[in-house]
Amino acid sequence: MKRLPLFLALTAAFTFCVGPFLWQVMTSLRPEGEQTRLGFPEHLTLQAYRQLFDEHAFARVLATSFAVATLTTLLCLVVGSLAAFALARLPVPARGALLAAALGASMFPPIATVGPLFLAVRALGLRDHLAGLVVPYTTFALPLTLWVLTAHFRELPIELYRAAKIDGCTSFGAFRRVLLPLAAPGLVTTALLVFIFSWNEFLYALTFTSAPEHRTVPVAIALFSSGHSEPWAQIAAASVVVTLPLVVLTLLFQRRLVAGLTAGAVKG
Repeated sequence: MKRLPLFLALTAAFTFCVGPFLWQVMTSLRPEGEQTRLGFPEHLTLQAYRQLFDEHAFARVLATSFAVATLTTLLCLVVGSLAAFALARLPVPARGALLAAALGASMFPPIATVGPLFLAVRALGLRDHLAGLVVPYTTFALPLTLWVLTAHFRELPIELYRAAKIDGCTSFGAFRRVLLPLAAPGLVTTALLVFIFSWNEFLYALTFTSAPEHRTVPVAIALFSSGHSEPWAQIAAASVVVTLPLVVLTLLFQRRLVAGLTAGAVKG
């Protein structure tokens, strides 16, 4: 009986976190016309998933989103890890001001920057191109990358860096051979956060793309609606399909994700 309140609290937390996803799964499996009914459906069907890939070319949408999110993540890791190492271990003047400026740049609401960015993307001829999304996404994800990875590099013992320098490594050699492998939890944490941000971003993707073949997942789902009806089953099926990769990635890297958040982002 002493553990009953804890059990109830855990059950409530689990229901709060997982309940909406399970509801979407049930909605996607309901027959047409039963999406608004309560309770379990009388029979389940995969019709919404078949329509999703046959009528909306959702496989192409997933491929576009995956390419944008992956390229953004790789760019952020390459640029952010080098910059974070420099801020954490090299004698960079005004490093605190640089970090504060990066954080301040990320505070601008997207609606305030989408207009100027659209003009820049159009002037550069990047509209309806992957680079037209990857570059803006990288710009807004880099501050998070800097903060998380700088904290991780600061947590690594300075003696390791000094020992590598004594052994003849350059600063870049010490970074690549010694510090970067030890910062793996921070890299995984940052990669997942940037990937999720890029995968779910809506406003820039809606503004910088117009052709259906270049739309990302959030834009494609938002445009499922027709003039007089809402395809709730297909929307629910799409939400399940796009959520599963994130769940799988989080489960696969769960230990490194927790280690990265606790060792770097919290202590830093």
